[in-house]
Amino acid sequence: MDKIAKDVGDIQSRLLDHRPVINAEIRYFVREFEEKRGHRESRLLENLNKIVTETNEQMLPTDLEGMLSNVFTRGCCKSHGGESPAEGARGPAEHPAAGERGASEGGVAEFLKEQQRLKEEVDEEHAKAVGQLSTTYNEKKNDLTKFSPL
Repeated sequence: MDKIAKDVGDIQSRLLDHRPVINAEIRYFVREFEEKRGHRESRLLENLNKIVTETNEQMLPTDLEGMLSNVFTRGCCKSHGGESPAEGARGPAEHPAAGERGASEGGVAEFLKEQQRLKEEVDEEHAKAVGQLSTTYNEKKNDLTKFSPL
């Protein structure tokens, strides 16, 4: 009987006790990633982080300033395209991009007219939808007042 109990205990420890297997896997993981590779991945990640930081510091401000100045000059040209000199726009001699403005003035005017037409269409659709919703909710409110006990 003692031998059977000992065999059952051995079988139980092999089947249900996973600590030795887990400990072996942990030791293998630690040895593989810390000892054999010598923290190679962490050094590579630190180097990549340093390179990205340096690149962001060097490239971003100069490119950002250039893009902003370019957008600003284009915005100024387009904003003055629809105004007449009497409304406060610069004359052709005063404007820095007078040649560009003359070439694109017709396109800008058409674009603005199209945008205004689209805006009016959206406003009309919105007004219709609001009207439909308000009538629907008013009907439901009236139905609720009919069925209320007061």
